[in-house]
Amino acid sequence: MADSTDTADRSEAPTPAPPVLVEREGRVLAITLNRPGNGNAIDFPLADALAEAVRQVDDETGAVLLLGAGKHFCVGGDLEEFGAAEEPGPFLDALATRLHESVAVLAELDVPVVIGLHGGVGGAGMSLAGIGDVVVCGRSAKLRPAYLAVGLTPDGGMSWTLPRTMGRVRFMDLAMTGSVLRATDALSMGVVSRVVDDDEVVGEASRLAAQLAGGPTASFGRLKKLVRDGEQRDLRSQLFAEATAIGVSAGSPEGREGVAAFLEKRSPKFQG
Repeated sequence: MADSTDTADRSEAPTPAPPVLVEREGRVLAITLNRPGNGNAIDFPLADALAEAVRQVDDETGAVLLLGAGKHFCVGGDLEEFGAAEEPGPFLDALATRLHESVAVLAELDVPVVIGLHGGVGGAGMSLAGIGDVVVCGRSAKLRPAYLAVGLTPDGGMSWTLPRTMGRVRFMDLAMTGSVLRATDALSMGVVSRVVDDDEVVGEASRLAAQLAGGPTASFGRLKKLVRDGEQRDLRSQLFAEATAIGVSAGSPEGREGVAAFLEKRSPKFQG
């Protein structure tokens, strides 16, 4: 039997902080990577917690906000954990597969995904940034693919999203040389959508998420589907899809309210 001292010591042991924080703010589902002492490096617990967090998106969610706690958004995968693995190949394959569960869900959401970047944004952190619809970046943030510098190849969808965003040749140059993208360069290349002062990242990203969450949710979903599917269509097929989508939108409650508000010179009141 343990003595009373052992019992007291166990009862006073601090509860480990969850690797991902989830909070609902109105219609915004705010997700925060929460390993600040490790630069929010991705390990199995964080990958699992992120997958669980994105599964909480429901009909009451109007936008998703993704942030990182501490000095960095996410420096990438946890290299110390990789190095300690007895079989690094299967280990990284399994970790990437876990992370990809979240990436696929986030990329396929109908609601807007707003991401706030600050500090270091490396490897898989940059991959996560690539799936945002609106990406707010701190002025001193540094974005780096990082994979090839340690002899690895990208995961998290980077090889799919960034060539489409910044162009194949510029992406290959960035990935192969391991260059660092400053915020203004990332903005000019279309990797991020807005650059603000470092201390304004959370506030601006939160403001945008709340604004979008109060917008025409179903129409946002149709827009995202048009853009996703447009990658695989020729122009005539895309024009047909656009005509169909705008017809559906015009007959929807959101479309009717939006047009009525415009004609009545007032702000629309979308119901989500």
